[in-house]
Amino acid sequence: MSKDKEYTSDENMEEVKDQIREDFKDDPAEEFIDDNMNPMDEENEETNEKVNTGQEKELSENESLKEDLVKEKDKFLRLFAEFENYKRRTSKERLEQFKTANQEVMTALLPVLDDFDRAMIEIRKAKDKNLLKGVELIHNKLKETLRNKGLEAMKVEAGDSFDADVHEAITQVDAPSDKLRGKIVDVVERGYQLGEKIIRFPKVVTGR
Repeated sequence: MSKDKEYTSDENMEEVKDQIREDFKDDPAEEFIDDNMNPMDEENEETNEKVNTGQEKELSENESLKEDLVKEKDKFLRLFAEFENYKRRTSKERLEQFKTANQEVMTALLPVLDDFDRAMIEIRKAKDKNLLKGVELIHNKLKETLRNKGLEAMKVEAGDSFDADVHEAITQVDAPSDKLRGKIVDVVERGYQLGEKIIRFPKVVTGR
């Protein structure tokens, strides 16, 4: 056997195997050839396993990060929605409180407006132009100020149709004409509304 033959790394691997089989034909060289001629195979397998394990670990970490991101995003959206609901609710409550407080003040001022209207009627009868002009200026200024705050006098006149939803009938009289039957004959007390809400219904007399 030519066991002293030298093999170089440049020789073809298959030729080397064949030569070894020839040299060791009487010895169990197959096991030696299979186990030792490709020493890089096991290292490659270990490397591949490490690479695959690293990739799986990286994929697992990425999936975990994605799940955490989705959870945080969902938590943020829920928190944002709750905050928006809170703002709307508190804004509505503040508006309602403002309207209620404003309504109390306006309701308290209505008798003053009634007295002012009656005073204007008497002043016009006195025919004092200077007095009338001065009081009218004050009266108009007061009404304009209250109007800017949302107070409006309801337009109700004799001859209008009676509506139980917006009029308060205090009595009923014989209609002076057929046209006024079931309608408003006289307005006893003017009604007012604050914004769209009626804070005092007009008191009227209806014809029968």
